[in-house]
This record gives sequence, C-alpha cells and structure tokens, in this order.
Amino acid sequence: MLEFFLGPFLLAFGITTAILLLFFSVVRWSRWLRDHEKLWFRFGGVAIFAGFLISLSLDGRLVMSTPLWGFVFGSVILFGFSIWDDLFNLSWRAQIFFQVVLGLLLFLFEVRILFVTNPFGGVWSFAPELSLLPVFAIGLGWLMLVMNALNWLDGSDGLCGGVSFIALITIFFLTLKPEVYQPAFAIIAAGGAGAVLGFLLFNLPPARIFAGTSGSMFLGFLLVFLSTAAGTKIATALLVLMLPIADAFLVIAERFMSGTSIFERDQRHLHHKLSSLGWSRGRITVILLLFTAIIAYLALQTRAEGKLLILILSFVLVIIFSFLVAKRARKHRQSLTRRTL
Repeated sequence: MLEFFLGPFLLAFGITTAILLLFFSVVRWSRWLRDHEKLWFRFGGVAIFAGFLISLSLDGRLVMSTPLWGFVFGSVILFGFSIWDDLFNLSWRAQIFFQVVLGLLLFLFEVRILFVTNPFGGVWSFAPELSLLPVFAIGLGWLMLVMNALNWLDGSDGLCGGVSFIALITIFFLTLKPEVYQPAFAIIAAGGAGAVLGFLLFNLPPARIFAGTSGSMFLGFLLVFLSTAAGTKIATALLVLMLPIADAFLVIAERFMSGTSIFERDQRHLHHKLSSLGWSRGRITVILLLFTAIIAYLALQTRAEGKLLILILSFVLVIIFSFLVAKRARKHRQSLTRRTL
C-alpha cells in the first residue's frame, strides 16, 4: 500500500532538493549573494513551498474539493506575505492581521473544527447551527497557535523542519488506519513530508539555510489544514506539536510576567536556553526531535483517553524540563559574571 504514496513523496523530495542545490550553485557564483547572506539565509521555505505544490499539482489522483481549494488559495497568499516578511521584517500586528485573514479564508472554504473527540466517550460538538462565531474563533486560535509555534521554532538548526516532518509522517500513517483511511489526505501529507525532508538535507546541523517565515508558517498552515480538514485530528496534531506549543506558552508567560510584549523577539525559547548551557546544535536537535518522535509514536498507538493522559504528561514534562534548564542557565550566567569581576 505504501508504494501508492511513494510517488508524491519522492517527487516533492526531488524538486525541493534540486531547487536548493540550484540555489546554492547560484550563491556560489554570485559574489553579491555571498556578501548578503542575511538576505537569502531564511529562504528555505521557497523550496519547500515549490516542491510541495508542484508535486501536488502533478498528482492526478487528487480531486479538488472546496477545502482543498481554500488551502491552495491560502498557501499562495501566505507565500507572498511571508516572503515580504522575510525581506522587510514586518511588525507583529501585520502578522496577526494576516493570520486572521488566513483563518477567515479557511472558514469560508469549509475548513472548520466542528467537533473534537471526548476522551471519556462521544464527541464535543460546537453546535454550528446555533452560531458560527465560536467555530471561527476555535479554528483561528488553532491556526495562530500552530503557525506561531513553528515559526518560533525556526531559530535552531533542524528543529522546525524536523518537528514538521515527524508531524506529517504521523498524520500520514493515521490517515491510512483502516478505521480512518483517507488516501487523499495521505497523498498531501506524503508530499509535504517529502518536501520537508529535501529541505532538512540542508537544514540539519550545521544548517546552511533556514525555513524562514515563508517555510515555517507554510508548514504550520499545512498541518492546520490536515488536522482540521481530515476529520479534525486535532488531538494527534496537538500531541506531536507539544514541544513547540508548550514552549510557546511558557515563553509568552515569561514575557508577560516580565512586563515585555509577548510578541517581542528574545532568547527565552528552550533551544536558546540549552544553547546558553553549551549544548551543541546537533545535541539540541537530536534530543528535542527524539522527544517529538516518541510522543508521535504513542499518539498513533493510543485512543482518545490515552491521548489525553499523554497530552497532560508531555506538557508537564516540557514545562518541568524548561524550568530546570532556565534555572541552570541563570546559575551559569551568574557564574560567568563572577569570573569576569
């Protein structure tokens, strides 16, 4: 059965890899590009976007439904905005406004969270027949959470791409389970995983290029679409993305308590704290991706009630680990300060 989905995976992988190889060849022969590394260093998302969408358009097995058209339109709009952001560093207000536009677009194209599975039996319905506002608000919250969490994760080699790859592979296998079996969404997930793997060849430590806003937000948008349109697989996606989501909540809380803007860029993320302790980029990537892979495996092996338990435990583990790392980082900085006095 897996051979059926190997085509879009390999095609996306090959296109993304070829684009990046061509790009690095151009950089090598262009002195201007070599001297302006900051201009292109975060353009890995261009290759991811192109590799994925080209492979998707060449697969004749996909039927263009209303939700899929919404995803395609949203991706094109997202690509244009995020390239603009990578070039000119737009304000957080512009990013939030754009994410609201994307959330509204998905909502209008019927990509909606209408229910979630109750871990104790049955489902929790959001009663769209009574009001569509809660449905829109929940979908927008999920979109903003995932897109920003992955965007913040792009600050360390291999993390954004690695977590996204694991999440896409998890959704791929989930859509192939007999009780689910959604081959169309499996094709989309396979294409996304292939594109990300091609990017990871150049993003794993030591990274030669990063995803940038165009890549990290596109991957977040893709995961939101798959987890929502493919039968609201929110619990599984939430589990696999627990590391960046829990870290995002903790960073927001720290910024709020310190009186700074929650959108201000700083060095509070977990990978920044681990780096301040002297951890190598390779060690950070291996440990954090291993944690994500273990959670992903457990998510595929458990039902709703088990997922709730894993969700709580994994969130607590990330928070405790982050607090311990932060405490040790503070002691490390104090020790360095005393040595310099």
